[in-house]
Amino acid sequence: MIQGKLAQHILENITTAVLLFDSDLFLQTLNPAAETLLEVSAKQICGTHSSILLPEINPLHEALLQVKEKHYYMIERSVRLLLASTHSITVDCCVTPIYSHVHEGIESILVELTQVDQHLRVTREENLILQQQAVHNVIRGLAHEIKNPLGGLRGAAQLLERQLPNAQLREYTQIIIGEADRLQTLLDRIFAPSTLLHTQYTNIHQILMHVKQLILSEISTGILIESDFDPSIPELLVDPDRLIQAILNIMRNAAQAMNSKGKIQLRTRIQRQMTLGNKRHKLVVRIDIIDNGPGIPEDMLQQIFFPLVTGRAEGSGLGLSIAQALVNQHRGLIECSSQPGETIFTLWLPMDVQTA
Repeated sequence: MIQGKLAQHILENITTAVLLFDSDLFLQTLNPAAETLLEVSAKQICGTHSSILLPEINPLHEALLQVKEKHYYMIERSVRLLLASTHSITVDCCVTPIYSHVHEGIESILVELTQVDQHLRVTREENLILQQQAVHNVIRGLAHEIKNPLGGLRGAAQLLERQLPNAQLREYTQIIIGEADRLQTLLDRIFAPSTLLHTQYTNIHQILMHVKQLILSEISTGILIESDFDPSIPELLVDPDRLIQAILNIMRNAAQAMNSKGKIQLRTRIQRQMTLGNKRHKLVVRIDIIDNGPGIPEDMLQQIFFPLVTGRAEGSGLGLSIAQALVNQHRGLIECSSQPGETIFTLWLPMDVQTA
């Protein structure tokens, strides 16, 4: 019994997708990694025949038939699987017959799936984290250089205010002082230790809807913002102000890239068994911000989270870098993929989020 529980625990926590078919090729069980990879739930597909689960022209289905008939182990490389969400993934498949101890013949067939591009994704995540650490150091130095003249600017405005005889003119010095204070506060909030995050249990959808209203108030016409939310996502322990700023930066970039004419889709899902950085999380919230703009040039895509990198002449090149820093403080990560007509920024936030 103990061994059985241990085996079940191992199966539920390994990152390899595992499916078990009986000798008649009906699916008996699959582990959480397989559910995540195939974007299905065990309750939905257990008991399904492989000919229904996998189209007959699929090499994996053919491999199951051959293993059942010829009783040997098979490996299929670079098999493309079409998922229910209409996109495909590429996997390597290991198909292993399991023999019965009671009678001759195959009792069940074990299928292991490894996503080919998963290794590339892990490498990309590690590079993003290293990149963000370098970015953080660069911007921290830049912030230090900004603070010195900012203090001088504020002090000069205060001295000038005392010399102005006209109270109406003092309104302009108050604007200078107020904006200097606002910039100082922004710098302090971005680079303050994460222990100073003001966390509270927050509905992520309320944050997204709040940012939606902010964007629509900035751009009165031309932008359509659609929502596709998973209502089962519970409240997260986060700093809502910092997440609002991060998501606002991304959505504002999207609106500007589309010249305030186009569609933005906000989508939330739960992802199981995912590694962010060097930590494995059982549940992660995925937030997709999708726009149908012109896309990001390929040569810029790997650099968009660096400071001062922008495709717009009037852009500062800090918005995405700041957004990445704010999400990193929640042990999360932002990724981006882009092609003409579809740019997707994906925010990953652990359900067991703790500040970094």
